Amino acid sequence: MKLRIYYEDTDAGGVVYHARYLHYFERARTEFLREQGLSVRALHDMGSIFPVVRLETDFRAPAVLDDLVRVETEVLEVGKTSFTLGQRVIRDMDDKLLVEGRVTLVCVGPGMKAKRLPSDLVRVLQKA
Repeated sequence: MKLRIYYEDTDAGGVVYHARYLHYFERARTEFLREQGLSVRALHDMGSIFPVVRLETDFRAPAVLDDLVRVETEVLEVGKTSFTLGQRVIRDMDDKLLVEGRVTLVCVGPGMKAKRLPSDLVRVLQKA
């Protein structure tokens, strides 16, 4: 997924504020699933939501105003109730790695009780 860095993304130092990268990761996860034929909305409507339970982020270099970056997402692990993705933010013009992360999401239903991942999701994650 590609995105442009806007003024609203930056901090007083003129670089992307660190917490904005979490927004980029979230959008990229949603688009990753959409590209695989799954809708986060449809999964939600079927009673499955996916809160983040673990997040590791390494900041390598800053993105700045007007940069075009891409967020890449890959499947690292698939369990019975959770899955882990690797994500990277890369500056498009020079392929420089800016941020990399590892995020684990768990499937929960009503009452925030953990439940098995939907079979359609498991199939998509194992294929990707």
